[in-house]
Formats: sequence, C-alpha cells, structure tokens
Amino acid sequence: MRENSARSGAKSGSGDSAQALLPGTVPVDADPRVRVLLPLPLREAYDYRVPAGMTLVPGDYVEVPLGPRRVLGVVWGDGAGVVAAARLKPVVRRFDVPPMPEVERKFVEWVAAYTMTPPGHVLRMAISVPSALEPAKATLAYLRKPDAEPPPGFKMTDPRRRVLALLDDGPPRTPAELAEEAGCGVTVVRGLAEAGLLEPVLLQPTKLGRPDCHRPGPTLSADQEAAAADLRARVESGVYSTVLLDGVTGSGKTEVYYEAIAAALKAGRQALVLLPEIALSAQWLERFARRFGAPPAEWHSELTGAQRRDTWRAVANGEVPVVVGARSALFLPYKNLGVIIIDEEHDSAYKQEEGSIYHARDMAVARAHIGGIPTVLVSATPSLETKVNADSNRYARIELPGRHGGAVLPDVELVDLRKDRPPARHWLAPSLKKAIEQTLAEKEQVMLFLNRRGYAPLTLCRACGHRLQCPNCTAWLVEHRLARKLQCHHCGLSQPLSPTCPECGEEGTLAACGPGVERIAEEVAELFPDARAAIMASDTLFGPRAIQEMVRRIADHELDILIGTQVMAKGHHFPMLTLVGVVDADLGLAGGDLRAGERTYQLLHQVAGRAGRGERPGRVMLQTYMPEHPVMQALAAGDRDGFYQLEAEMRLEAGMPPFGRLAALIVSGEDAAAVEKLSIALGRAAPRSDTVAVLGPAPAPLALLRGRHRRRLLLKAPRTVQVQPLIAQWLEQVDIPPNVRVQVDVDPYSFL
Repeated sequence: MRENSARSGAKSGSGDSAQALLPGTVPVDADPRVRVLLPLPLREAYDYRVPAGMTLVPGDYVEVPLGPRRVLGVVWGDGAGVVAAARLKPVVRRFDVPPMPEVERKFVEWVAAYTMTPPGHVLRMAISVPSALEPAKATLAYLRKPDAEPPPGFKMTDPRRRVLALLDDGPPRTPAELAEEAGCGVTVVRGLAEAGLLEPVLLQPTKLGRPDCHRPGPTLSADQEAAAADLRARVESGVYSTVLLDGVTGSGKTEVYYEAIAAALKAGRQALVLLPEIALSAQWLERFARRFGAPPAEWHSELTGAQRRDTWRAVANGEVPVVVGARSALFLPYKNLGVIIIDEEHDSAYKQEEGSIYHARDMAVARAHIGGIPTVLVSATPSLETKVNADSNRYARIELPGRHGGAVLPDVELVDLRKDRPPARHWLAPSLKKAIEQTLAEKEQVMLFLNRRGYAPLTLCRACGHRLQCPNCTAWLVEHRLARKLQCHHCGLSQPLSPTCPECGEEGTLAACGPGVERIAEEVAELFPDARAAIMASDTLFGPRAIQEMVRRIADHELDILIGTQVMAKGHHFPMLTLVGVVDADLGLAGGDLRAGERTYQLLHQVAGRAGRGERPGRVMLQTYMPEHPVMQALAAGDRDGFYQLEAEMRLEAGMPPFGRLAALIVSGEDAAAVEKLSIALGRAAPRSDTVAVLGPAPAPLALLRGRHRRRLLLKAPRTVQVQPLIAQWLEQVDIPPNVRVQVDVDPYSFL
C-alpha cells in the first residue's frame, strides 16, 4: 500500500533497510544519532539525536517526538548522517525492556520486503501491546478486615452484604471483580473500603507456569517414537530445517511434536506453536498441561489487555518457555526461540487478509530460516504448496500412516441427493436419518456438519421477490432465528427480524431460503425429540471458555448430536462419536476459486476424521449432488495422494501456484468513480510480456465491502519471476489519489 506520512526527526537519506546495524553501543562523538523505525505505515526509519548521558543499542525500544506528539519506536541502526545536527530532534526516553533481538528486526524487514508492506506497518505487529514496555504495576485488591465493625450511621445494604460475604475467608479480589460477582457498582466496594471494613492489598502480576520438559510423556508407538526421535535431533542440532509431519487424523501427531517442544526446553530455548483457530486450543491446552505439568502462554485476540501485556513482556524477558497462539504470535519478541510448529498448516485461517497481508505458515518458515532453527509443518491434509515442497525434497517429510491405539479410519459413503432425496423442507436424506437412528440406539454420538452459520443464508419476499441484502457489502443478510436478527457476516451489520418486506411493505411474506446450522438443529429436534442436541458455531460460542465447556459436554457424553460449522471440524477427539453426516458436501465447490477443490477436500477429510477415533469404528456420510466429482471420489476411496496428483497436474498445466506466481492488487474506496478510474489506469500501466500476464481490472466478487467499492487486478508469472520488483515499478507509473487505497496481496489465498 502506498501512503503519505508526516515527517519528524529527519528521514534517513539512504532508506536502505539492509544497512548494517550497530554492533554495540552508539559511539560518543559530536553528533551521536540513531535511526528509529516507528510503528506507522512508513517505508523508512528517521534519524534522531541521542541526548547526552543516554546509551542506545540496536533494538532498544524508545520514545521519540513526531510532530506535536510522542510515539514509540525501535532503534534500527546508525543514523544516516545526511541531515544537519541542528535539525535533529532528541530521543525522549529508552524503555527498560530487553532490546528487540536482531533476528526479529531482520524478520520485520524480510516480511516488509516480501509482502510489499511498509516496514513500520510490520513493526506495529511486533509492538502490538505498547503498554508492555512499561513495568507492570501492582493491582489494588481488597480483603475483609477482621473484626471490623461498621462506623456509626453506616447503613448495611444488600449489595454491601453481598460484597462482604464474597470476601469471607476468600482470596483478595479487585474492585471490578467484587462488583461483578456481587452484582453492584464499584462505588459500593469503595464505600466499604472508606468505612474501614475492607483492607487494601497490592497484587503482583501472576507468574506464568513453567512446563516441565523432564516430565515423562505417554508411551509412543514405534512409528511415533521414530518420528519423535527425528524431530528431537533437528531441534538439538540448532540448524534450520523445515519438515512436514504428515499423519492421518488420529495418528498422534500432537504427542510427537510435543517431543520437539521438550527438546527445545531441555536446550534452554523457547518453543512456538501456531494454531489456526482458538476453537482448537481447548483440548490442546488440556493435553499440553497433562504432558508438561503446566500450561503454555497463550496469544490470541480473546485475551484481555492485561494478559497480552504480561505475556508480551514475559516473552521479551525470556520468562515464557512455550507460546501457543494464532498467527500474530509469530511477531512476539522471542529472546531465544528454538523451534516453530505450525499445526494444521494447510488451514486458510493462517492468511491475514487485512492490514499487512501475509501467510503465517510461509512467514514462519522464513522466521525459522533467519533464526537458523527448525520448523515443523503438521497436517493430515497438507497444502499443495507444502506437499510439492516435500515431494521435491525442499522440505523433509515424516509420515505417520496409521491411527494410534489400533483405531481405524472411518468408512466414507456418498449419499446421492439426486436419488436419496430428503422430504420437502427437510435437509437430511432418508439414509442419513436411518443411520442417525441406529447410532443413537447404540448410545453413540453423531456430528452433523454444515459450514454455514445461522438459520438461512438468504431471505426473500414471496410477494415481490426482494432479497434482503447488506447495504455495505455485496452479500445477502443471513437470518439468525435464535437471536432474532439478520446479519452480514462480512461487515457485521445487524438488524432485527421484521415481519414486513422493506421493499413492498407486505407482511408475512418473507421466506427463509436454504439451510444454516440453526435450521438443521430445528429438523433434528423434530426428527429426534429425545436426543440431546447442541449447535457449535463461531456465533453461538463466544471465546475459549465457551468452546472448552462445549468440548467437555461432548466428551462427557452429555450430548447425543452435535450440529456445527468448521470450528468443530478439526483438532477434537471424541471417543464416542461414530457417525459424521455432512449435510451439503458440495458447498465449498461453488465459484471459481483456485483452491476450491483442495479446500473442500481438506475440510471434509478433517470432518470425516472426527469419526471412530476410539475403540468403536466410525462411519461418514457425505450428502452430495455431484458424487462423480473428483473430490467426492477421492474421499470415498480414501485416495488422498491420487487427489493431490490430479490437483497438481491441473495447476501445473495452468501455471498456477505452487508452479507459478500470483500477486493481486485490490483497489478500493468509497468513491466508485475514483476507484474505477484508478483501476483503468493501473490496467493500462500493467507489466506484460511473453511470460507475465495481468488479468483485470474487474469488480471483486465482493464488489462492495464495508462501504468500499472494490476492483481487482491479478498478476500471473512463472515461479522463477520475482513479482515484487515488477509490482513496485508498476505502481510507480500511476498517481494514486489519497481517497483510494491500493493493497498488494502477494500469493493471494482469497479471491473475494
């Protein structure tokens, strides 16, 4: 993205981010200066003067003036020295935090160069919690003061009594915690303290537990032990390698890579585990705590600000041995990282689509290469990119071909909806209904999968044909009947359900079209009234605690039928779950997405892998209108490698990734005419040759998103071509107005 930014200090003359970093402290001379990179969308660092008495080293976190305000930054190296000393502004302060390691600074530069993002924008991800630069302050809490009596005239109200009752023989609590638990305001707590009934105490930040790497793990099978030995050797070597841990669902991949974590801890180094979904963390965290005796540090969007601050600072100080988190955990300031593990490496959730656009899996491999450490890519259904790299020996491969403990892979059956049709206004085929009845009779559990939230994906008026659409996006409003609202799943717009058509004004004519998980749950309640059923979707479970509680209910067999979306499709282990029914197996195959077939295969394979993970055999039924489709045939035959070979041949013939390069320009703005004008100009200036082609400009499938009009251009080139210089030259030829944004997406995954 090209943006203009305000200047302060003095901009480095060279602008060369690869300039040599300071080997030690800044030399004391007549004009000591440093380059400071700011966490703003800036492409260059700025020179600042080092005040007398201040010593700075590369990586120091500092505060510097920028116009009328003060901002955080990181010392990036020697000053360029091309600006007069009189024009330089001084560094205001240095924070008492370990400097950002050199490997982290190189990583920021590499990500910026590869993704064509301003380095300052990438740095912002690495300083995502500015408050962590300050020492943690003790938190005020209260205990009940022993034998204290209310002063004369102090009225003991019910809320005051509830607060005191909470503190009877209890631990100290903060005012906010007491107010929440007692159902009163914070002023009630303060009033009790002022009356002398509460005793203030200061709580120090809680230290995170330290996993015990010497704690014995479970007994591994021969295949698992061989795989674990390979990973241990890689970690102990302390050199870069990338290995694919390729094992079928239920083969014990997690326990194997736990051995790599243990090896890193024994070597006194840190370990990072990336997970694509918070939903995967509940059972994972329990397994980790059982294996190592303490939980790891977590890093994801559901943490509180205080938790993120404490974790960031603890990572920087080297006090956190293991971090598990979402893609942003990659940018934490690890003091001594020893291994990176990317679980479910194929998952599209690793692609960041907003702000700095990057793929966490690919950036993790780059981070490992820069740091000279091993990285482990884990999946039962690897991305085609990873599989091709493993097949060509760019990556090593470790295979786990069988399920652990003697469990067998489930049988997969295709239900042809053209012949085995559900009744009118129903979505479960007769054969699937019968299989559910049999499973419930055996006291076993059922999972019904439909990757569509809400009650219905479309609502239309039967009188005038009007379809309820989001005013901010090119998308239909999804009905959520349980919450009695219509919602856009792209911008978050929500409005109450109305009985009246907004177009023609007729009442009682709005009809729900197509099924979502809520509609399937309605059908389940009708067909199996005695079954205990629940919905598991991202909009019905809010946060890790809710997901953890749902997982516990399923594991404890408090539920018979689970209806849900992809949040329940991978990573979970339910021994009594023996039947998986996919309501609409064709859903992901619609549209012209490059990876539609691959994604559908991976998702359905992962869903199928939930069945039969215990002693009882599993069964999977895929409802489809296209049983002859290669994806369906591969799933039914259990022919994973055959599917990948066919997919690779089609990509190779078309010159598409991983055998070719793609880069997208997304032009967006609130003014449709300005977006169209710039898109046409970019199309005319596009680089073209015998090997490089540019498609577009064309309206994006979501031509309106969050109120912004969108056009896309797609550059296609051979694998040997570096697309970044081509795009840089392309953008330099066109004047981009301030009211239009151009985003660069190197290696796009989403084409919306």
